[in-house]
Amino acid sequence: MVEIFLKTLPFFALIGLGYWAGRSRFFSEEATAYLTKFVFYFALSAMLFRFSATLSLRDVFDTSFVLAYFSGTLAVYVIATFVAIIRRLPAEQTAIEAQCAVIGNVGFLGLPMLALLMGEAAIGPIMLVLAVDLLFFGSLVVIVITGSRDGRVSPAILKTVGAGLLRNPMIVSMVLGFLWSALTLPIPQPMNEFLTILGGAATPGALFAIGASLASKSAERIEVAGWLSFCKLVLHPISVAIAAIWVFDIASYPAAVMIAAAALPVAGNVYIIAQHYGVAPQRVSASILISTAISIVTVSLVIGWVAV
Repeated sequence: MVEIFLKTLPFFALIGLGYWAGRSRFFSEEATAYLTKFVFYFALSAMLFRFSATLSLRDVFDTSFVLAYFSGTLAVYVIATFVAIIRRLPAEQTAIEAQCAVIGNVGFLGLPMLALLMGEAAIGPIMLVLAVDLLFFGSLVVIVITGSRDGRVSPAILKTVGAGLLRNPMIVSMVLGFLWSALTLPIPQPMNEFLTILGGAATPGALFAIGASLASKSAERIEVAGWLSFCKLVLHPISVAIAAIWVFDIASYPAAVMIAAAALPVAGNVYIIAQHYGVAPQRVSASILISTAISIVTVSLVIGWVAV
């Protein structure tokens, strides 16, 4: 366990360095925003395209895997929703809290960290987790928020969701990569080297950007943020583990990757959605801050558990 913790420590140390840079104002909020854009639209996209272009969708896609992750995630989503309803929160706040409970930092933290810690074979399963998060739960929160405000789910909402998915560089880069793979086209050497260099900036850039963005986040409403962090860091990996191991009988390695991905802290894109729609951004901010800090220990514990 200590060995796993020491392996994850450099990743969180990069987050800590970014946090220091943000708190000390050495890195301004504007600089953090531009670094995040670079990672999101260029470095991470290059990494995802290169990975997916060398994989076969037929080999990567596993219906049982998708159903296991989806059902385990949905169970926690329902729990968080039920608790929010008991507290008599409006539908839009309920949707945001449920999103915090299940959407982890798979793109910026999980993909680079788990690929290095668990091997490149983890990339395929991580992409499936990312796809479920983005395509289903990422769409669901927008539909609930806009539907609750309009009083109905209109075709315009679905158009908004579809446009958002088409503008998401992670989805676009994965789709283009798998299309490239399906055409059985080799990646030319200059192009491969370009993607390797650009994609290599994704890991340090993403981790630094996570830390720098956390520096501007506040820890208000600690009790709610603590509950949502508990859902994300504890209930989510347990629920996914039950679905993967005992319900769908997923093979040990992909199940381990799925559980490790479920143990990641709350994703920053939940804050972007909350801020965009003006729905409890401080609550989400606190959940990201607290869950990321605690995950320094919990992620190591979960990876140590699934690696046994």
